[in-house]
Amino acid sequence: MTRTVVLASNNAGKLREFAAMLAPLGFEMKPQAEFNVPEADEPYATFIENALAKARHASRVTGLPALADDSGICADALKGAPGVYSARYAGLPKSDARNNEKLVAELSSHADKSAYYYCVLVFVRHADDPQPIIADGRWDGEIIAEPRGQDGFGYDPHVWLKDLGATVAELPSDLKNRLSHRGQALRALIAKLV
Repeated sequence: MTRTVVLASNNAGKLREFAAMLAPLGFEMKPQAEFNVPEADEPYATFIENALAKARHASRVTGLPALADDSGICADALKGAPGVYSARYAGLPKSDARNNEKLVAELSSHADKSAYYYCVLVFVRHADDPQPIIADGRWDGEIIAEPRGQDGFGYDPHVWLKDLGATVAELPSDLKNRLSHRGQALRALIAKLV
């Protein structure tokens, strides 16, 4: 039996990734736009609170189970910034180039360039689910000043993975998806759903 789950996002890449991994469990993922769900506010200072707010919002509007994620990059020397503000770190309108410029500039005076991608996934069976299923993933690297690689998006060209001798933007997409913070969180979520 297939169960429809609304993805609290309109990101086509996330939809494909989540749909492929959740289909074997009998879940059919649909983007929130298909149900005319407006974007939820993300007023919180933590990834988990924002993901939970997005999941509850999508579920409340649709009456369906919902899955939401919140993710970003956190630099240790900057006390976790940009964190939940990763997508709009350099202000609006959102710009990957300006965000990267700002992050590189902010870290330029710090010896510690370590940073990590972090993702939280929240699955709610209904809008008022008292026991949402929560999973997370973390992917460590360090920020380099000069971008490398053509694949990926966001901060990927500046995130150096020492063990692989490459930036995230230099990895083939299948390897990136397997190693990434989002991939880790999704596998952890699946383990809790089965």
